[in-house]
Amino acid sequence: MKQFISVKDVRQPSELMKLAKMLKKQPFAHRHYGQNKTLGLLFFNPSLRTRMSTQKAALNLGMDVMVMNFNSDSWTIELANGTVMDQGTQEHIKEAAAVISQYCDIIGVRTFAGLKDVEDDYGETILKKFIEYASVPVISLESATLHPLQSLADWLTIDEHKAHSRPKVVLTWAPHPRALPQAVANSFVQWMQVADVDLTITFPTGMDLSPDFTKGCKVTNNQEEAFQNADFVYAKNWSSYSNYGQKATGHEDWIVTQYKMALTNNGKFMHCLPVRRNVVVSDDVLDKPMSIVIEQANNRTYAAQAVLLKMLGYEG
Repeated sequence: MKQFISVKDVRQPSELMKLAKMLKKQPFAHRHYGQNKTLGLLFFNPSLRTRMSTQKAALNLGMDVMVMNFNSDSWTIELANGTVMDQGTQEHIKEAAAVISQYCDIIGVRTFAGLKDVEDDYGETILKKFIEYASVPVISLESATLHPLQSLADWLTIDEHKAHSRPKVVLTWAPHPRALPQAVANSFVQWMQVADVDLTITFPTGMDLSPDFTKGCKVTNNQEEAFQNADFVYAKNWSSYSNYGQKATGHEDWIVTQYKMALTNNGKFMHCLPVRRNVVVSDDVLDKPMSIVIEQANNRTYAAQAVLLKMLGYEG
């Protein structure tokens, strides 16, 4: 595997999920693959779970890890070709990616959507430039439009907790005081489309996702209808795609509550974290056994470890 930016980079997604499941049982069984290898993690925006879980995954495989926060620790990067660099940027992506490739055997890059220009965000300029100019494999630690490591961990979590072979999974929009990217939602939909689940997406009118991701999916603007007999409820806020970057107002009633979870089939509650308590979801859901968000976060390590192991040449 030379790059990991979406499910489309994975030849057999279900086998990758099973590999993550196996690594959870035997996290140190393949340490020889990572010996004398270095993972570089580059962050253009903050992170808790992605940073720590990916570091732990690399350490489980015997790798060394270097971390850089690009917004505070690095020279300012120029992305455009042909630019006369006599203003704010000090280093071009061509040299930066090439140099980092000399120090690292795998590079992880985390970027974030600006939510101002849909073409710019969905063009994934930073991530694609690193892939173009790096000479080693590149992993997305979240991009402007996708979060594949999160989605692989989500799939593993659903597989571990499902009570029957084809569970009903609901992705529900939830309120938030800020406008957030569509990355987690886009990616979750993309991975669930290759998993053996019955997926429903629900959101208020105007808070649609890109049709490139939702085409062929069950979509409804009636949240309670969507929750009926669900086995898993995944809550996440996102800003509008059609009115790009627009934050919804007046939909506080889309919070996930115990009343709504009672409509499900003893459903499990999921969220990628961090979560705004009593805004996105009520305490009486998040603090009950129906919530599996901590296990979901734990699975981030084994999702990352499976991807790293494949990039290190594992063929099993």
